[in-house]
Amino acid sequence: MFISVFDIFKIGIGPSSSHTVGPMVAVGRYLDRLRGLPGLSDRDDLSVSVTLHGSLAFTGKGHATDQAVCLGLLGAKPDALDPDDVASMIDGLTDSKTIKPDGLPEMAFDPATGVIFDYGPPLPLHTNAMTFKLLDGHGRPIDNFIYYSVGGGFVVTEDELSNTRNAREELKEQNVPYPFASATQMLEMGKASGRSIAEMKLENECCEAPLTEVEGRIDQIWSAMDACINRGISVDGILPGGLKVKRRASDIYQKLIHEGRSNPPFEHTVMDWLGVYAMAVNEENAGGGRVVTAPTNGAAGVIPAVTRYYLDHCPSANAEGIRTFLLTAAAVGGIIKANASISGAEVGCQGEVGSAAAMAAAGLCAALGGTNEQAENAAEIALEHHLGMTCDPIAGLVQVPCIERNAVGAVKAVTAASLALRGDGSHFVPLDGCIETMRQTGLDMSDRYKETSTGGLAVNIVAC
Repeated sequence: MFISVFDIFKIGIGPSSSHTVGPMVAVGRYLDRLRGLPGLSDRDDLSVSVTLHGSLAFTGKGHATDQAVCLGLLGAKPDALDPDDVASMIDGLTDSKTIKPDGLPEMAFDPATGVIFDYGPPLPLHTNAMTFKLLDGHGRPIDNFIYYSVGGGFVVTEDELSNTRNAREELKEQNVPYPFASATQMLEMGKASGRSIAEMKLENECCEAPLTEVEGRIDQIWSAMDACINRGISVDGILPGGLKVKRRASDIYQKLIHEGRSNPPFEHTVMDWLGVYAMAVNEENAGGGRVVTAPTNGAAGVIPAVTRYYLDHCPSANAEGIRTFLLTAAAVGGIIKANASISGAEVGCQGEVGSAAAMAAAGLCAALGGTNEQAENAAEIALEHHLGMTCDPIAGLVQVPCIERNAVGAVKAVTAASLALRGDGSHFVPLDGCIETMRQTGLDMSDRYKETSTGGLAVNIVAC
């Protein structure tokens, strides 16, 4: 099993990897499909419609899913789109009501009617489904196809989803030296080879690209994360969406800077730094800014916050340690994804912030010199204490409780790493057992608590 670090960490835009990034990717895949259909090049009577099902429909407005579909039809890619261009692109499409994808004829598409929200039962295979239709001038279907956005920006077809729970073209079995599919296998391979988790992960990655390229791309991932923190601590104002949630990271950051200059800090102030870093990222995400899925957008603040904590507050921190951190975190994230889920729509927020905290705990532990066994222990501690966490965003927005939840997840990650480093790596609950428990808990969890905003805080707190 091989899931690349660059599949786990993807540069994109907010506010959601499954509801914003995924739909943009799905649109791109559908346009590629149309380019392969015969007889379209000379048509001048074509139009496109997209129907959102399940969670994509119920929280699509709050997650800007309809906007993501429009941007995708205009050719935008999540990793290259400038958030400052979004408004003008949408306005232009609203005026023209036409799209002209590369390699395809001009087609009619009205943003007001071309995205359909289906509030009925979700499609059988997955709650995050999108049905694409290509229509002729009389409204008759020429092509009909379904894609599923399964979390973290991953998109699959019906066949890919049916063949195996996590199948997709980029995740097929590959010839890598350390193809661990579980934490147990990862530890066994590490013991047999004498290599760390990060070293094994790096060797796997180097089967895809040269070492210098891999390390350069890892550095770019951290640079994007760090830039997101820096933007978030420098911007104030009200987040979009109607809840009138105030950005707080900038104000908290300035207070921490001032207090640090004037008074001896409390020992627990370090938790405030963790919190402000995480909140800065998730406020940027909620505002539609550039973020890195880690492993999702809703949980994007945890890993950058803990990595920044490592850099700013750990005396031994260096660039090599950041690579160790992110490689180890990606290894753990890949195992969780392969054996359970990182999607709030599938298993609740235990799969998003819980997974992010486990990844961050393992990464920090490894960067601070922890053994493979200690890193696995750190991941298990962090994940275990997120089990059962629901995904119930108020008004379908990735704001409340999501922003603060990342701050608390970052603190839990550091606590888990610290506890693991105080031990010798032996512990009672294995990470694999904890991941399986999360999967089973997600299956038992009511759909009301899985990113549909039909239960929990989303119905008990008035959105005004």
